[in-house]
Amino acid sequence: MNSTKATVIGLAAIVLWSANVGLIKHVSEGFGAVRGAALVYTLSSVVLLLTVGFPKLRTFPRSYLLIGSLLFVSYEICLSLSLGFSQNAQQAIEVGMVNYLWPAMTVVLGIIVNRQRVHWTILPGIGLSLAGILQVLSGNQPLSLIQITRHIGENPFSYGLAFSGAVIWAVYCVVTQKLARGSNGITFFFMLTAATLWVKQLSSSASPFSVSLPATISLLLAALAFGLGYAAWNIGILRGNATLLATVSYFIPVLSAVLASVMLHSALTLSFWQGTGMVCFGSLVCWLATRRKKPPVSQAVVQQNR
Repeated sequence: MNSTKATVIGLAAIVLWSANVGLIKHVSEGFGAVRGAALVYTLSSVVLLLTVGFPKLRTFPRSYLLIGSLLFVSYEICLSLSLGFSQNAQQAIEVGMVNYLWPAMTVVLGIIVNRQRVHWTILPGIGLSLAGILQVLSGNQPLSLIQITRHIGENPFSYGLAFSGAVIWAVYCVVTQKLARGSNGITFFFMLTAATLWVKQLSSSASPFSVSLPATISLLLAALAFGLGYAAWNIGILRGNATLLATVSYFIPVLSAVLASVMLHSALTLSFWQGTGMVCFGSLVCWLATRRKKPPVSQAVVQQNR
């Protein structure tokens, strides 16, 4: 496979991941938040088994296996349930955007842990990302902390899970970069996530749900988007133009918002798009601030960027 073809496959992974907000929300509406998420990760695990295969866990560093799995499962549960428990389409898209604070958080945490020297432009990059989220959460109203607090108060559980997920994923990226030593436990981690969600579902009171064709189609598409997304990303990042893919991946929030607004039939305001653009550009500035003249693509980006 030549480099161009591998790069195109990697770009396809970005599109697949960007569809997850709308798809997970559709699945949760049909099957319930927890049950829907459990079904998505179960089917995604099957897809990963068929495409990536099951890893040789005995060869994994024990610290990566324990810490990595804990962080990964925690993040995926935060992500899926924050979307699943969102009250409407607009809120689901906003929750998804809060989750995209993780790129800037990853850069900042990596600097602290690795004691990395960076360009001063990282400061406005961080500020721009945070301001972008505040702009998204302000809705159509002028930027106001009172308005943002009131807005978050409409569903603090979902917004809190999304923010927690962003922090957890940033920690995961930085920690696994040091612990993984080339190991990739994505299939095993997905299976653990599915098992954890099923335990949660079975231990709680059964909620009514109805199986419909649209919800079933969304479930299958979500599973394929997760599973094939990771498989395609591995091909692209290992055999294609890794720098191009890493750069384009920072614009996932924009593509995610576009796809979610179409799938969920939700018209987004100019204020929302301004905030989204600020999040993307701020994250990109943070990443560029850490680049050297000929840097290797970090393992966190190679294996887990999304």
